[in-house]
Amino acid sequence: MISGVFVDRPRLAIVISILMTLAGVLAYQRIALSQFPDIVPPQVTVSTSFPGASASVVESTVAQVLEAAIVGWTG
Repeated sequence: MISGVFVDRPRLAIVISILMTLAGVLAYQRIALSQFPDIVPPQVTVSTSFPGASASVVESTVAQVLEAAIVGWTG
């Protein structure tokens, strides 16, 4: 029914789509910055204890493994 109107009159469909696009661009430009959502990246806190190990050993056996697992995790 409604789709038949746009099939029969493609220029009308083009004009309406251009008007809707312009309305969207105008609305996007006029939206207040406070209306945008705050996007905060997720934070991960990890604590570990490895008595007697040097910093390089802890980095290679704990920190790098955790970092690879956390970065590869997509939620």
